[in-house]
Amino acid sequence: MISIKKYAAIDIGSNAMRLLITNIVEQPNAAPQFHKSALIRVPIRLGQDAFTVGTISNENIERMIDAMKAFKLLMKVYKVEKFKACATSAMREAYNGKEVADIILEKAEIEIDIIDGKKEAAIIASSDLHNFLKTDQTYLYVDVGGGSTEFSLFSEGKMVASKSFKNGTVRMLNNMVSDIVWEEIEKWIKTNTEEYDNVTLIGSGGNINRLFKMSGKMQDKPLSFLYLNSQYQHLNSLTYEQRIAELAMNTDRADVIIPATKIYLNAMKWSGARHIYVPKIGLSDGIVKALYYGKI
Repeated sequence: MISIKKYAAIDIGSNAMRLLITNIVEQPNAAPQFHKSALIRVPIRLGQDAFTVGTISNENIERMIDAMKAFKLLMKVYKVEKFKACATSAMREAYNGKEVADIILEKAEIEIDIIDGKKEAAIIASSDLHNFLKTDQTYLYVDVGGGSTEFSLFSEGKMVASKSFKNGTVRMLNNMVSDIVWEEIEKWIKTNTEEYDNVTLIGSGGNINRLFKMSGKMQDKPLSFLYLNSQYQHLNSLTYEQRIAELAMNTDRADVIIPATKIYLNAMKWSGARHIYVPKIGLSDGIVKALYYGKI
């Protein structure tokens, strides 16, 4: 006999909010299986508020309340048993982040856990990432968000280093990433990867997922540095409107995809990686697994 549990994760990022609903299939003498049932993405760019003026605007607070109420209703319809909501850099850096979380709790009855970069990286690492790690290889996992990018180095199947930097797509669009931050990232990557001969990147985030989809490759095949660089040049040659009209990109994806690609390319260059795998996992996947195993 099998049993099916329904868990959900809410990821409140700097560029968008996501609700992931997952079916967890349990059967005797076997590891549980996690199957995505639904993923709903709402393009509320909280980072535009948090990183430029320091507070989340009243307009976006109202949009968040509406989105959270909708998420709550969807979870009811899907008969979700347990869920967890986590907010990242935009909420933790906004002066009124805690106040907004309190308002959401009152209006939508959803408690938000505002997590730091270290916990964010740990939750992501608890996702299905281990399924993609070969113990005889070294990987640099790069998760690019709107407000921050998390880097985690894995060797022999174990995490050996991890760090979060305030360099994300929304910050870059607003010219809020200094040369010093780029130099710190370069130094961290080079220092932590120099003892390894061959490093392969693993990328997560909506932008690298979109780039991978554009490649038409099978899920278990990587993208090359040359392909990613050519896409970067091509995207840069198009206007914002052309990316929407010709590439069918969402309005909130067509601008951030260029700075995201730059982050991945630099990570590959500084680590010496020639390929990047895109397994389509991220914070929301990690939240579900951490919730199931009682880690959060």
